[in-house]
Amino acid sequence: MSRHQFVDRVAIQVSGGRGGNGSMHFHREKFVPLGGPDGGDGGRGGSVWFVADANLKTLLDFTYRKHFAADSGQPGTGKRMAGKQAQDLVVRVPVGTVVLTPGGELVGDLRQTGQRLLAAKGGRGGRGNMHFATPTRQAPRLMEKGEPGEERELVLELKLLADVGLVGLPNAGKSTLLAAVSAARPKIADYPFTTLSPNLGQVRLGEEEHFVMVDIPGLIEGASQGAGLGHEFLRHVERTRLLLHLVDVGYPGVKPWEDFATINQELKAYNPRLSKRRQVVVLTKTDLVIDPKAVAAWKKRFKEAGYDVLAISAAARQGLDELLDRVRRLLRTLKPAAGGLDVPVKIVRGLPPRFTLEPAGPRHWRLSGREVEKWVAMTDFNNREAVQKLRHIFSRLGVSAEFERQQVAPGDTIQVGKEEFVFHEDL
Repeated sequence: MSRHQFVDRVAIQVSGGRGGNGSMHFHREKFVPLGGPDGGDGGRGGSVWFVADANLKTLLDFTYRKHFAADSGQPGTGKRMAGKQAQDLVVRVPVGTVVLTPGGELVGDLRQTGQRLLAAKGGRGGRGNMHFATPTRQAPRLMEKGEPGEERELVLELKLLADVGLVGLPNAGKSTLLAAVSAARPKIADYPFTTLSPNLGQVRLGEEEHFVMVDIPGLIEGASQGAGLGHEFLRHVERTRLLLHLVDVGYPGVKPWEDFATINQELKAYNPRLSKRRQVVVLTKTDLVIDPKAVAAWKKRFKEAGYDVLAISAAARQGLDELLDRVRRLLRTLKPAAGGLDVPVKIVRGLPPRFTLEPAGPRHWRLSGREVEKWVAMTDFNNREAVQKLRHIFSRLGVSAEFERQQVAPGDTIQVGKEEFVFHEDL
């Protein structure tokens, strides 16, 4: 899989469907002269749901389609008949997808096949005029427009689900090891950045026992700040339970201890929890070492520093059985990783304001707030009774008092969400 085919972070927009408008209708039937209002309610708009699908491996499809909108509900009709509800829109994403706000706050984490997450809620249908009849208002010419669906900008981030992560500098032998112990066939060559996207492989240890291994590419000094390819793929390390840290000892002039420290520093800089993740140091390319005592000396140094260390040659298939046995025993004792959910937590002190009113230009104002935006969007400004109803809502919410305090004048334009209206004294 080439680099341009592997996509693990995208920004998209989701929109719930608008609710159908309520109906303004009066019962008309022979011999029933005063049938009264019988306008039905609008149908609810469809919601947008994310569903985890094990058959998807990347977020590539989301680079071609960025906006996902559910259908609107149908309007109500006479005879108290409600409009048809719209079907929900199901958007399938790979297992391991984390959903974030553009600011990095966690919305949801889809780790299991079939897991669902509500991405954008559909709007409720508007009420028909049958709801507004009272003993003193027996023929209401009032209905509600459907509520707008929720609109959100979201970031999808894919974190591969694997038990064991292979880390190390380029050419440390990660791809060679993955190919030697699994059915994966990553591209292997003797130059940096051969691997341009993470490679997954399933390692079988018997008839029933197996684990998933991932080769994390592109780690160099400065990877956590975006150098090389590491910044794109470090997130995939977060969900592994065990790290195999591959260190090249096969060529003259290599500096195993310095290389090891470089990668660990990048892991810690990206996520401090990774520095505490269980590691096994794997000295690689030992078949190329002329003096066997050099390998023994390096093993001793890592052991004295408190690390579990093994020496292998994946190309010569030396030491692989011992390595896999060590991995098997460790995985039996390690719990699943927390999954890298170190996301910012937004602390709200006190209740947020119900609305805000701000100047947006000469004789132009912007009124914001979820509740006021909903009621304005559901108001038919060509209907006097609907406008009067909105006036009562504005009075109850304190909007009318704010208009007066900021000296909003008749004829000024008020922008509320996607709607605009001209202010007059009735409001």
